[in-house]
Amino acid sequence: MLERKEYLDRLKKWKDKDLIKVVTGIRRCGKSTLFELYIEYLKSIGIQDNHIISINLENPDNEFNNYKELYQFVKGQIKDNNQHYVFLDEVQNVQEFQKAVDGLYILKNVDVYITGSNAYLLSGELATLLTGRYIEIKMYPLSFKEYLNYYDKKADERLYVDYINRSSFPYALKLEEKSEIDDYLDALYNTIILKDVAQRRRIADTSMLRTVAKFMFDNIGNCLSIKKIADTLTSDGRSISVHTVENYLDSLVECFIFNKVPRFDVKGKHYLQSGEKYYATDVTMRYAILGRRNLDAGHILENIVYLELIRRGYKVYIGKTAEKEIDFVAENKEGFTYFQVAYTTREPSTLERELAPLQDINNHYPKYILTMDIDPIADFDGIKKINVLDWLLDKK
Repeated sequence: MLERKEYLDRLKKWKDKDLIKVVTGIRRCGKSTLFELYIEYLKSIGIQDNHIISINLENPDNEFNNYKELYQFVKGQIKDNNQHYVFLDEVQNVQEFQKAVDGLYILKNVDVYITGSNAYLLSGELATLLTGRYIEIKMYPLSFKEYLNYYDKKADERLYVDYINRSSFPYALKLEEKSEIDDYLDALYNTIILKDVAQRRRIADTSMLRTVAKFMFDNIGNCLSIKKIADTLTSDGRSISVHTVENYLDSLVECFIFNKVPRFDVKGKHYLQSGEKYYATDVTMRYAILGRRNLDAGHILENIVYLELIRRGYKVYIGKTAEKEIDFVAENKEGFTYFQVAYTTREPSTLERELAPLQDINNHYPKYILTMDIDPIADFDGIKKINVLDWLLDKK
């Protein structure tokens, strides 16, 4: 098993705290393996097997008709007053699961951990029922740094290309041929579309759902409006309403295939209501839909940078200043950091274009241009140009 140290350390941090630990993330990003690793850790510090209750709710052997059956089953395994650790994997598969989770949470000697492959897990009744009583750990497929650690190699452009071709899903590390990886991604994509989106949202027209998803994968990093998407698809002969596009997009974001990034007016310091962008949780999943042709290296790199920013805990926006756009405005408790992303800025005109939006910002927060150029760090009146691979590895 590939150890996901960052996530494992977070579970250790919250051990025995009076909070439900909720691990969310796209299907097959490693949530179940994380639980296995954490259970190994619990055993290593002396927790006995009969005080660890782990149930994978996607396993047909663990089918429960309702939350009451699940609750009674778990409660029946609690034999004494010592602390018990309960793990419910893919808990959304049980109807009204939140009631079972709430019932287990209020037991004095139970530490509850759950996973889910859908953002609905925390957007519905569970969030209302357990406000202030849970901590969410958002899990993503492998970062570039984790990918390199697995192979114990140093970063270079060739390994970056391997990373964006192989896939960031952990299981893909076991696959050698591109055809095997593509088949795996295709199967995973179909499972998410049919099980996590169409089935839960009761979407009958899965063909149109796939059409919208294909359009989104083909437009990673482009400013889009729901009306523009509807108009484009309709002009291509697939008539679809704005309401239907909005519903499908919400579903694709909810199951973590895409991440919606709103726009932010840097000077006016307010959010804008249109022109948001969408980035994929795994860029290689587009190969299952579009094939490996017409690879847009610039937008793929943007996508990788976006994912790294949210892994690091930033809130991320697309920045607007006058008529110019800033690729990413990243916000945390220390304030803002501004990023432009370009595959190369060796051409003076390209460098000038990337500098311009950052030069329009009149504050002292950090500003960076991230590129694949192998150059010394450059400083343009406070705007630093650095190698993106060094940045991905968090090199100071």
